[in-house]
Amino acid sequence: MKKVLISLVGVMVIGGFLLSQYWYYLPGILSDIVSPIGENQPVTWEPGPTEPRAEGSGPPNVVLIVVDDLGFNDITYYGGGIGGGSVPTPQIDSIAAQGIHFTNGYTGNGTCAPSRAALLTGRYPTRVGFEFTPASPQFMRMVAGDSFKAENAANYPEPSSLGLPGTERTLPELLKEKGYHSIALGKWHLGGDEGMLPNDQGFDEFLGFLAGGAKFMEESDPDVVNSKQDFDPIDRFLWPNLKYGVRYNKGNRFKPDSHVTDYLSREAIKAIAANRNRPFFMYLAYNAPHTPLQSEKKDYEALSHITDHTERTYAGMIRGLDRGIGQVLASLEENGLTDNTIVIFTSDNGGAGYVGLPDLNKPYRGWKITLFEGGIHTPYFIKWPARIAAGSQYGSPVAHIDIFSTVLAAVGVTPPDDRIIDGMDILKVALDPEQPSLDRPLFWRSGGYKVVQQDGWKLQLLEQNGKTWLFDLNKDPTEQRNLSASNPEKLAELRKVLYSLDDQMVEPLWPSLAESEIPIDYTIDRIPDAEYETIIWEN
Repeated sequence: MKKVLISLVGVMVIGGFLLSQYWYYLPGILSDIVSPIGENQPVTWEPGPTEPRAEGSGPPNVVLIVVDDLGFNDITYYGGGIGGGSVPTPQIDSIAAQGIHFTNGYTGNGTCAPSRAALLTGRYPTRVGFEFTPASPQFMRMVAGDSFKAENAANYPEPSSLGLPGTERTLPELLKEKGYHSIALGKWHLGGDEGMLPNDQGFDEFLGFLAGGAKFMEESDPDVVNSKQDFDPIDRFLWPNLKYGVRYNKGNRFKPDSHVTDYLSREAIKAIAANRNRPFFMYLAYNAPHTPLQSEKKDYEALSHITDHTERTYAGMIRGLDRGIGQVLASLEENGLTDNTIVIFTSDNGGAGYVGLPDLNKPYRGWKITLFEGGIHTPYFIKWPARIAAGSQYGSPVAHIDIFSTVLAAVGVTPPDDRIIDGMDILKVALDPEQPSLDRPLFWRSGGYKVVQQDGWKLQLLEQNGKTWLFDLNKDPTEQRNLSASNPEKLAELRKVLYSLDDQMVEPLWPSLAESEIPIDYTIDRIPDAEYETIIWEN
């Protein structure tokens, strides 16, 4: 019976997971999959002025570090950490320790692409229309089974046309008003057609991959350790299809000369040196610790105390990620830029249940894709020595949408007034001695799965089946006690708030192709025989 259940769950989740995360194997960014990959070529970053800026003068530099699928329990800042806390992350932790820790930081969505849209526009992805991750109807028909929406596939747009619209005003576009040079490194995941590429969306330089993922090293490299999850249909699909390659600006792809995490860190260091004499914005979007799980051998061998191969490989990736971030921070110091540089650290969403490691988001319930705290409650740190005292903290909920407004306020750029900007300048309140609370709700939506949070209360509802979860996060931050039945007044109050926001959102730019049930509390290799709770992920 258990094997049958696991098999059924596998059928259900493969559609949702592949749909939401692996659209990049499909038409639309096909060139990022089938085009030839050349050998490594050196990148020469555009040099800035040779005349140094006076120390601390001019607007601050901004380094936005976004990691991929980081579990809340992956870093040691919170007292836990991967490997039972035996894999320290001192460099990531230092950003919070030397700056401000937002104790209730939230992502823009439970998956990669919509969160990145929120980060760069300051708007709810659903206000932009970036509600669903692009997919191919042919592919979804294959993987979704009975949950496939054939009626939506009939006039589905070409996948190549799907991405962040060029009419959106992005953070790097607005920073040009102050003479910023903007650089994107790593994962893009916001469109692969002309008009949606990083260089079309305000970035002066781009080094990375357009798709939602890339291999970290060649699978056969003698310096890599691979971990394949045979129980995961995504992983079985991913290894033979994902490529190892990056591109500079709109050029052809080529192979990095090392593990991608290490490569991006070293290139970020070179870009910082090239831009040390002018204000710059760096969007450093690592793809670690997203699958495929590939650790540098030296990191894997340093963790012999971890007996589980998957966990050890994953921990090696965290070790390499922390080391790389430390090298970037050290480069800012070496170039005399630390005091006048804003460093922001966050993840696009929580840890993934398909990795098979049950403690990634501890103590929270839920995984990437769900809108339970495990999917959207993320580390959220800002360091700016010139303005922020070390060891600062702020407890009112903040979100990815706020980074846009916060950065613009810090550099003296007025947000656009021709559209609604959902984000707020969170440093204005966090650095106020009174630390007033942010009096606003936060909202998430993916089709019929809708969530609102306000004043410490959180409502999740599924329109598909009428299921509701109501949690008092002030008393129950890990969402253990559903108060929907016992507190109908609060349920009605939050439902009203939710739908007032829902009515403001626009129709999706493209329709969903399937609805999949996703387990909340179990990794896909540990589905129990007994009943368990699921959300319905529409995408």
